[in-house]
Amino acid sequence: MTALPNEIPLSREQAEVFAAIEGTKQNVFVTGRAGTGKSTLLNHLSWNTSKQIVIAAPTGVAALNVGGQTLHSLFRLPIGVIADHAIDQNDQLRKLLNTIDTVVIDEVSMVNADLMDAIDRSLRQARQRPHDTFGGVQIVLFGDPYQLAPVPGDPEERAYFNDTYRSMWFFDAKVWQSAELKIFELTEIHRQHDAGFKTMLNAVRYGQVTPEIGGALNGAGARTPPSEGVITLATRNDAVNRINAAALKRLSGKSLSAKAEVTGDFGGRTYPADEVLELKVGAQVMFLRNDNPLDGGPRWVNGTIGTVTRVDSTVYVDIDGTTHEVEPTVWEKYKYTYNAATKKLSKDVVAEFTQFPLRLAWAVTIHKSQGATYEKAIVDLGTRVFSPGQTYVALSRLTSLNGLYLTRPLRPSDIIVDENVLRFMEGLRVTPPIERIKD
Repeated sequence: MTALPNEIPLSREQAEVFAAIEGTKQNVFVTGRAGTGKSTLLNHLSWNTSKQIVIAAPTGVAALNVGGQTLHSLFRLPIGVIADHAIDQNDQLRKLLNTIDTVVIDEVSMVNADLMDAIDRSLRQARQRPHDTFGGVQIVLFGDPYQLAPVPGDPEERAYFNDTYRSMWFFDAKVWQSAELKIFELTEIHRQHDAGFKTMLNAVRYGQVTPEIGGALNGAGARTPPSEGVITLATRNDAVNRINAAALKRLSGKSLSAKAEVTGDFGGRTYPADEVLELKVGAQVMFLRNDNPLDGGPRWVNGTIGTVTRVDSTVYVDIDGTTHEVEPTVWEKYKYTYNAATKKLSKDVVAEFTQFPLRLAWAVTIHKSQGATYEKAIVDLGTRVFSPGQTYVALSRLTSLNGLYLTRPLRPSDIIVDENVLRFMEGLRVTPPIERIKD
């Protein structure tokens, strides 16, 4: 792998969850509020486990971000509802699935119940253990149902879910009727440090915003935003594209484009950055990856905002008064295979996407801001919020209340929490990470 391990030390609770995953065969769900370090823990697990693990995610970009493979590609599953259709498996896939100790799934909240059951059936079939859930493989899930939801399909698919499952969510898959899922909720927030703002975000997360909390958020957000160095988080793609295009056009000077270099099969257009990145001197940009230099601390993280000062073979970006040279970076697409010689899993690069890790950032969709951290942002909820968790994701990107600017006041209708998520999260005893579990 070309990436270097992230050397961020684990907190005590992260270390306890890692020990629970590494030291047992139990199925584990790692959840937690935004900014609690789920990604840090997953990264540590991928570098430090002694188990034969595969890392997967429901979408192409999510898989690229964690150095894994999409679930459909890993298990060779068809797109759409799988239901009780036959699952085709060749010898190579069966050998691969028989080598796995642990399947790690990131952004599991986007995995629907049908896909979760298909993964269970696929593992039972390949490993010839029809009576063992997931064929005896440990399943480790990462995600926050309060942030991202599974995407509904066409009307026929929705009708199938209505008839077959209590909800579309992964936790309502039938496999969990016979498999235990140990839940760990990370509680130590690393993104925000102000106790009052943390309390407000919790209220938004759980749909318990009081008039006082709503008033405090609206009071802070009513200030006039600065003219530079602030990003707009919007609900819709068309609003984001309009803001970015207009702002770029207003800049004088020549527009320069950088075309990504794509090698191998990326399987469609699930690229982690713009295929063609158009920049001008003065453009406001957002970094799409953490910097991880060999020495010294990171110069930027995913979500850092800067201003382009020069463009030639590389791009120069000013961050808080310091100019940094930014070179193209490589995103690698992986595929797991069975290595007959070593009788172990092999993780091979099958495609590469090379581009500057930048995106125009006068605006970005709330969905694409997932995982990013901003010191200040304008939150534009448009005429209405249309999905559960959208307002929480937007507000929780911020490090403090002082950085919040709202294009309009928050309304009670903006705080949407999926009732199925409340049922699941409140109906189960969440294991405090400090309680180390035994096999």
